[in-house]
Amino acid sequence: MKHTAITFKDAKQKGEKLSMLTAYDYTTAKLVDEAGIHAILVGDSLGMVMLGYENTCSVTMEDMIHHCAAVSRGAKQALLIADMPFMSYQTSVYDAVVNAGRLVKEGHAQAVKLEGGLEVCDHIRAIVRASIPVCAHIGLTPQSVHALGGFKVQGKGEEAAQRLLDEARAVEEAGAFAVVLECVPQALASKITQAVHIPTIGIGAGAGCDGQVLVYQDMLAMYSDMAPKFVKQYAQIGAQMKEAFAAYKKEVSEGAFPAQEHTFKMDETIIDKLY
Repeated sequence: MKHTAITFKDAKQKGEKLSMLTAYDYTTAKLVDEAGIHAILVGDSLGMVMLGYENTCSVTMEDMIHHCAAVSRGAKQALLIADMPFMSYQTSVYDAVVNAGRLVKEGHAQAVKLEGGLEVCDHIRAIVRASIPVCAHIGLTPQSVHALGGFKVQGKGEEAAQRLLDEARAVEEAGAFAVVLECVPQALASKITQAVHIPTIGIGAGAGCDGQVLVYQDMLAMYSDMAPKFVKQYAQIGAQMKEAFAAYKKEVSEGAFPAQEHTFKMDETIIDKLY
C-alpha cells in the first residue's frame, strides 16, 4: 500500500512505529523502497553527503528538485518527503508556498519538510492550505548551525525544553502531519511524543518517538571519519566498497579483468580479411 501523510497519522493512532531513510538518487531510492521503508526523505543533507559541503546551507532549490525528481522514479510505495533548503522559505510566507509547490510540481515530492518552530507556523499553515503536506523539524535544525553555535543537543535546560514542547504543539496546530525531533534528550522526546497527536520522527531523540530517520550513508558506515553518537551502523558498506574498488584496480593492473566470460565472440576469420 502506498504510504501517505494520512497513513502516517493512522500509524500514530495504532501505535505502529514508522521508518524513514534518506535517499538522493534513483538506485538508492529503489532499494530503500523495496525494503519496505515507510518514507524516503530527500534531505538537504545531500549538500554534505553528496556534494561535499561542510553544512546544508549551500544547497539550492535546483539541487533539491534535481535529486528529488530522481528519487521519485524509484520510490513507488514510500512517502516521498523533500527538504526545503535554506532561504527557500525563511524570506516570506509567499516564497515558502511557491518553493514548496516547485518541489511538488518539478521534484514530484509528496510532502515537504521545513525547519523551525513558532517562527515558521504561518509558513506551515499557508503550505498546508495549498494542499501540500508538511513535516516540521525542531530541536537541532542544521540550517541554523551558525546561530546554534554548532551541532549540539537541544532542550537540555528547563526553559529550552519547554520551548521545544511549545514548538511541537504549535507546528501540530499549524497543520504539520509529523514532526522530526533532532538531537533531543530521550526523556523530552518521549514527553513531546505523548503531548502531540501527530507522529514524532526521531534522529538522536531516543526510542520513545513514533518513528526514526537516519541518513543512509551513516547507517551503512560509508564514512570512516564520521560516526554520530545516535547512529547504529547496520553494515560496513563503505569498507566493502573500498575493497571492491581496490580488487578491481588490482585485476585491471594484472590483466585478470576482463576474463573470457566478460567478452563477446565473433567469427574470427573475419579479422583476417580486414585491412
